[in-house]
Amino acid sequence: MRVDGAACRASDAVKGGAVLDVEPLPPEPTEAEPDASVRLDVVHEDESLLVVNKPAGLVVHPARGHRTGTLVNGLLARDGFLAPDADPEDDDGQARPGIVHRIDKDTSGLLVVAKTDASREGLKAQLAAHTVERVYTALTLGVPTSTTLRTPYGRDRRSRLRFTSRLREGKLAVTRVLVVEKLAGGRAARVECRLETGRTHQIRVHLSEQQKTPLLADALYGRKPNDADLLRVSEALGRQALHAAVLGFVHPISGERLRFEAPLPPDLALALESLRAL
Repeated sequence: MRVDGAACRASDAVKGGAVLDVEPLPPEPTEAEPDASVRLDVVHEDESLLVVNKPAGLVVHPARGHRTGTLVNGLLARDGFLAPDADPEDDDGQARPGIVHRIDKDTSGLLVVAKTDASREGLKAQLAAHTVERVYTALTLGVPTSTTLRTPYGRDRRSRLRFTSRLREGKLAVTRVLVVEKLAGGRAARVECRLETGRTHQIRVHLSEQQKTPLLADALYGRKPNDADLLRVSEALGRQALHAAVLGFVHPISGERLRFEAPLPPDLALALESLRAL
């Protein structure tokens, strides 16, 4: 660091009005370790980014309780994946190189990962501008209303694991809900949810709190079905019925419009067919 153009020591006093020149240190390399045992379903890859169809049960990046065996660990073991520098705006960036958005452990579907600093910043800008197309397929207990949900959003003060939309103030959360198909004689539904914002657990919270129609088999925000048939389908599924089915964005380097679709994984497809049969 320099003060008014002159070199200084950490112990030097600085007077009001002085001009400080600071050169930040380079970002630290990732702390995550490669793990070739993590199998990845890569649906698109180029020199700047890749798109992964994440299975349910796979954690996206290392965190407390999940230091290894994550999607990031698998990426680091992949030939051709040279992780970008840690995001300087992310306090935990060393643990999640290239990660610009996330989906829950027990949610399946599409996720884009940056391979360079430039693509990371370009994707972040699109996410901040809400121009990334993100469409989820959900199975709900009960039939919600097709509408746009716009609420404050934040952590639930009563539980560090939960988020809530029942706030007077908070970050804005917007979910577009479209009922695609009524199931089980109106006891359940297949729903399309389009995210305009991407808050943690947003779809799960909005469907549960704002519509009173939680996701099937959602252990955190849902409820145990009173109906024996629905309970059987829920227990067979064993994880929240949510799948990131569509992901669309402008390639941050080439400018090409990209759009990907991922079919329902076998467990959700079986749950859907079981509900149709009721």
